[in-house]
Amino acid sequence: GSEAASEQGQEEEVEDRLKEHMDNLLDKSAKTRQAALQSLRLAFSSKTLSEFLLERRLTLTDSLEKCLKKGKGEEQALAGTVLTLLCLQMGSGPEAEEVFRSLKPLLVSVLTDSTASPSARQSCATALGMCCYIAAADLE
Repeated sequence: GSEAASEQGQEEEVEDRLKEHMDNLLDKSAKTRQAALQSLRLAFSSKTLSEFLLERRLTLTDSLEKCLKKGKGEEQALAGTVLTLLCLQMGSGPEAEEVFRSLKPLLVSVLTDSTASPSARQSCATALGMCCYIAAADLE
């Protein structure tokens, strides 16, 4: 009994930290947003969080969109990586397709922007390819 309660407490603690990182994506400070993106990247690549993410995908999508639009270099690169991991976490369902469809134009925009940093362009290219492979229902 106490083991299950301890596990439940740990899971709630992880979710609270993730919510805090997601909130920090909207911070005015670029350093805070980058730190939040790095924390989310680490969390998404080390633990299965699909249910948690499905419930918060719209909020996260909006935040990633802002990071891709307003951010520069490192922030855009991290946002592309987090988006790729988000698609991997959600799998090939309609929710992931919705996330991909909403951010695809922005990914293409950063990718084709010759003034964007090479790391941001590379990250957006990877996100575009991976998310398309995982989440795009339309074969074209």
